[in-house]
Amino acid sequence: MPHDHHDHFHHEGLSPSGHPYRSDNDEPLSYWQCMEIAVRELLIEKGQITPAEIAVQIDAMDARSPANGAAVVARAWVDPAFKQRLLDNAGDASREMGFDIGPLNLIAVENTADTHNLIVCTLCSCYPRNLLGLPPDWYKTREYRSRAVREPRAVLREFGVDLPAGTTVRVHDSTADMRYIVLPARPNGTDSMTETELASLVTRDSMIGTGLPRQP
Repeated sequence: MPHDHHDHFHHEGLSPSGHPYRSDNDEPLSYWQCMEIAVRELLIEKGQITPAEIAVQIDAMDARSPANGAAVVARAWVDPAFKQRLLDNAGDASREMGFDIGPLNLIAVENTADTHNLIVCTLCSCYPRNLLGLPPDWYKTREYRSRAVREPRAVLREFGVDLPAGTTVRVHDSTADMRYIVLPARPNGTDSMTETELASLVTRDSMIGTGLPRQP
């Protein structure tokens, strides 16, 4: 269930890289990472899959990028009927544009004048990778996963999103079989822009809720 928050919270410092959350890359491998390595090596040893086939799949995953999601958002901005289909069933709407998201239940949540949506996965790093590519390092950190729910306004301020006091912040917790994508509000002054030009304004962070679209 999404969480509604209206409170203001204290500001915590940024990392040296400029992002408010540091990567966990310097920590030991997690249980699940160790399990993945063990299963992968076992499948190779048993002849069920080859290293080359694994490499092809990794390349395919790496080729996914936020441009896929940006194209979906831009289509929703220019086509009200598509926008409604996206909000009704984001998976089917994405497939309509040629993006296969698999069996996941994908939900699109719309930012409006009085509501801002923020996406997190409190358990791990569940993320709509087919539309947004690989999740950023900060999305996977324990700090973001906990603070996004506990003090979302403080988190948003650290990403440069300072919302009016009257704006409701809704935090959506992704799961293994249910992912979210934010449909950000279309920027003002874009009436004459083409769908392709609009897509260039859509950032990865704006589809997570930690950012806003670029201004034209």
